[in-house]
Amino acid sequence: MRDAVIVEAVRTPIGKGKPNGALAHVHPVELLAHTLRTLVERSGVDPELIDDVIGGTVDQVGEQAMNTTRYAALSAGFPESVPATTVDRQCGSSQQAVHFAAQGVLSGTYDLVVACGVESMSRVPMWSNVPAGKDPFGPGVAARYPEGLVPQGISAELIAAKWSIGREQMDVFAVSSHRKAAAAWDGGLFDAEVAPLEGVTRDECVRPGSTTEILAGLKPAYHDPVFAERFPQIEWNVTAGNASPVNDGASAVLITSSETAARLGLRPLARLHSFAVTGSDPLLMLTGVIPATEKVLRRASLTLDDIDLFEVNEAFSSVVLAWRQETGADLARVNVHGGAIALGHPLGASGTRLTTTLVHAMRERGARYALQTMCEAGGLANAMVLERV
Repeated sequence: MRDAVIVEAVRTPIGKGKPNGALAHVHPVELLAHTLRTLVERSGVDPELIDDVIGGTVDQVGEQAMNTTRYAALSAGFPESVPATTVDRQCGSSQQAVHFAAQGVLSGTYDLVVACGVESMSRVPMWSNVPAGKDPFGPGVAARYPEGLVPQGISAELIAAKWSIGREQMDVFAVSSHRKAAAAWDGGLFDAEVAPLEGVTRDECVRPGSTTEILAGLKPAYHDPVFAERFPQIEWNVTAGNASPVNDGASAVLITSSETAARLGLRPLARLHSFAVTGSDPLLMLTGVIPATEKVLRRASLTLDDIDLFEVNEAFSSVVLAWRQETGADLARVNVHGGAIALGHPLGASGTRLTTTLVHAMRERGARYALQTMCEAGGLANAMVLERV
């Protein structure tokens, strides 16, 4: 039976998504091209053998319009015959690219395929693709949700309220993310996955000196009197300190079958075992990771206790903590090298960034099974299980 394995995984360092960020001067096409070029160099594959390049980007406008992935492949020097496409499942875009790529290999449609993603939030800010005064939802959605949907920050607050997650708990989790990320960098655990770019060698947002006392001084990031009246249960505990920042970055993984890997002399890092995607309440928006985890474990015929490592995207502390309450997962096995709160969340790149970090952590820790899941705008979530080869 045909399988799908990851044989190489790389990412850029992650920069602040601000005009003064370390990677703000780099065009998003070049960010992604750097990871594609590095992927080929490190694996040693002939890019002419690549059947497709599937990339994730969220704000597909301006410098990230016109099928960014195609032009990144051309900039990377891939033959013109290698096709590419860009997908959007919001924050899970490049994880969805992994799903599509692996499914193509499993079906026999592909032998060798790249899944990747990029976002330059310094050059293409979030919501750049929604011009002022335009409605991206339409009248049918307005009729179905007459009180109106809410921004992600309000969803994060609603999740904190529903699961009784307090400010201190969220801040403690955020500090832990920074400390794990700093320890991973100091221990050389990111060396194998990060491809330095133009003198940038480390993730820019990791704050080793972060403390709960420092975070306690931050003001609520999303307080709004209109939403405060509509949702009196909100305590306004979500801050810039316990949420992911805006970032620039790119990442890429190379996927093939075990048979093709053996033929080409490639070493598999992990097998792509099982996949799931699900929808959830678009008002709470970010809770899909809970049913997605249940769904992928059921498909994999595994239990939570079988999973050695988890990557749960840290869009907000409240999301991961609510997921943990519902699943009962051991936080000591979650985001062991830090998560998006510390490393950063360059939207379209985050899915394959999590995968890249996860496969290297699996090898470093001898993990047999690992699970990755991501919340996504609109009430969506992806999940997948990886297995050591």
